[in-house]
Amino acid sequence: MHGPTHRRRPRMTADSSTQLLAEQIAYYGARAQEYEQWFRREGRYSRGPDADARWFTEFEITRERLRSFGARGDVLEIACGTGQSTSILAETATTLTAIDAASAMIAEARRRPELETVRFEHADIFEWEPPGTFDAVVFTFWLSHVPADRAPAFWDLVYGCLAPGGRVFFADSLYAPWATAIDHELEGPGGTSVTRRLNDGREFRIVKRFFEPVMLEKELRQLGWNVAVRATGDLLLTGEGEARRP
Repeated sequence: MHGPTHRRRPRMTADSSTQLLAEQIAYYGARAQEYEQWFRREGRYSRGPDADARWFTEFEITRERLRSFGARGDVLEIACGTGQSTSILAETATTLTAIDAASAMIAEARRRPELETVRFEHADIFEWEPPGTFDAVVFTFWLSHVPADRAPAFWDLVYGCLAPGGRVFFADSLYAPWATAIDHELEGPGGTSVTRRLNDGREFRIVKRFFEPVMLEKELRQLGWNVAVRATGDLLLTGEGEARRP
């Protein structure tokens, strides 16, 4: 990790999304032990052999793009979850810092033997102060959980986390109603939140925004980034690039 710099690192302040974000953290904490079912298309997440096969194909594309990104040097992962992407980053990173707002998610990630050297940190990204700068910042299946009113400050934080010449990579979901659990109902491609249900029936309201690659590229250009955003097919997208600010 590089030492502190003089780049601006704004703290994201309280706003209308505060309560929704608190419920989102509670949801992912409660979901930690069943989270991997989504990746594996088990139980409520299976949509039949053909749909599941499409999911596995596109999910593997995101993983291969992350490997090709080649996160080397000091790497920061935001919202590491159960460590799916962390395991890939650990293959090439010199040092790897992985943060998540749900301690139960970190506990699941720590079960992976390949992550024993990772520096895990339990922190809310909207309150977190980076201790230095990194050569790469990565977040997968997280950007869609950032409220629109906090997106500019979030990207400012990412900028502040990057050392000169640093790069960013992310992956997330396209709008595809059949890619979520069978008892989840999306609220249209323009929705900004959704109700999620756990296996035990508990429900939580969380942030969920969907992006189209072209529009997300445009939004990021306006925020000072050169990022190439590509779909993997019908379900997922990835983005990688760097800041174009001085």
